[in-house]
Amino acid sequence: MNDNAVTELGLYVAVLALASPLLGFYCARVFSGLRTAGSRLLEPLERLAYRLCGIDPAREMRWTEYTGALLAFNALGLLVVLVLQLFQMYLPLNPQHLPNVPWHLAFNTAVSFMTNTNWQSYAGESTLSYLTQMVGLGVQNFASAATGIAVLVALTRGLRCTMTATIGNFWVDLTRATVYVLLPLALVLAVVLVGQGVVQSLAPARTATTLAGQTQMLPLGPAASQVAIKQLGSNGGGYFGANSAHPFENPTPLTNFLEALSILLIPSALVFTFGMLVKARRHALIVWVAMSGLFLVGLGVALWAESSANPALQGLGFWEGKETRIGLANSVLWSTATTAASSGSVNAMHASLSPLAALVALVNMVMGEVVFGGVGAGMYGMVMFVIITVFIAGLMVGRTPEYLGKKIEAFEVRMALIAVLAPTVLILICTAWALSVPGGRAAILNPGPHGLMEVLYAFTSAANNNGSAFAGLATNTAYYNVLLAACMLVGRFAVIIPVLAVAGSLARKKSIPPSPGTFPTDRPLFGVLLVSVILIVSALSFFPVLCLGSVVEYLLMQGGRVF
Repeated sequence: MNDNAVTELGLYVAVLALASPLLGFYCARVFSGLRTAGSRLLEPLERLAYRLCGIDPAREMRWTEYTGALLAFNALGLLVVLVLQLFQMYLPLNPQHLPNVPWHLAFNTAVSFMTNTNWQSYAGESTLSYLTQMVGLGVQNFASAATGIAVLVALTRGLRCTMTATIGNFWVDLTRATVYVLLPLALVLAVVLVGQGVVQSLAPARTATTLAGQTQMLPLGPAASQVAIKQLGSNGGGYFGANSAHPFENPTPLTNFLEALSILLIPSALVFTFGMLVKARRHALIVWVAMSGLFLVGLGVALWAESSANPALQGLGFWEGKETRIGLANSVLWSTATTAASSGSVNAMHASLSPLAALVALVNMVMGEVVFGGVGAGMYGMVMFVIITVFIAGLMVGRTPEYLGKKIEAFEVRMALIAVLAPTVLILICTAWALSVPGGRAAILNPGPHGLMEVLYAFTSAANNNGSAFAGLATNTAYYNVLLAACMLVGRFAVIIPVLAVAGSLARKKSIPPSPGTFPTDRPLFGVLLVSVILIVSALSFFPVLCLGSVVEYLLMQGGRVF
């Protein structure tokens, strides 16, 4: 790496570390119902939403009612996006006269954006109309991100409240997350992106003549507004097929920096929000340091791997699949951040990463997307690992485990294990199934260990609601579209439902003061134990298949063989 790359990476980490506590403090005030700097402008919008939807903001919900409201809202969003795709040729704002989307692709896309996965088996500029992109995908980018934040806020109430049957109001949490957090940030970022050259237009595509005398179609559309929320909401779905490698989505060094920063900004800030809401700031700091440590180690390994010479190409570097205007270091930073944050947006093709850099991307996902993770989802997923960790610590000292003043008993541990292991089981079963049937194997475009990684990456990305792809697997078939959609649904709600069940259970418990036998969760030792649990669980689940894939591919590459 050159000095410029080192400076850019250092600036990225510094800005993220400085901005996260500030945004986290703001979010904590929002979800505590306190006034903020923008309250005078945003409170009328919040009240209008309650009035139009008939919501009583003072009404509290049990965890089962909260879950029911969440599932109903998300089911409605899925239906709207599905209908828009199936009938888009008859609807307005379709200047390219694009046809209706095939049913299996429409179902996959609707599930994908509803679950905050944003997996794409299509190229947006040639498949979806402006109306479908804006009213369907753009709205779901806000709704799915706000849903994740709402679940985290409900979990904080379960930890904070004592001997109560309720964990808040889903509609209030959803509205505040959208109105006070996502909308303002997305508006500011969209304006900056437009100023930098990201397209924002309702005009049809233009035909241009190149210097060689050939014609080229230049796609247009309302891209900047969707790019802003896709990054901030850890959604990741690109307006164009090339995602943020496309110059109309990511034209300048500044847009690249801001979009990459936006991937981790809200997930990182919500760690501090969690600490403030449960009144355990030191504990939250330990968790944030643990997340940051895992992220930086992964980034370092990926940078080293990508900067090394490729023995199979006479010592040339790994430049295939990367934009030269973006550079190697920024491509690696993005791939590490997007897989750490369950975002899925890309500015380089992950199938072209070196075997060890691709391994880092996979490990980020198989750890459960808890290294910052998705908006809200990363932190509530991490809390499930925390519960398992304090349970193990309790066994070590022979006491009932405690977490932030609440006893952790069999029910909470069972729910945490379901949340942690459900995506893992799904990934392994679906990968084995796809490799066992002709419909699954026919989509593999590369042989050997790389082909295995293509399939594993697809199901890992879907089940963990990431959405990035190796781009070497032909997934736009009925077989893969339906199976991946099922993985997205289970991967999203098999985690959310246990998390809300834990929130409801903890809310009913009384708070107990710490005792000499309480394992402190606000010290570095806890951070070490937490990271160890995450790595051990991930290794026990995925070590064999990762060795057969990326590790074998790396060893064969040293002998001059590529796939």
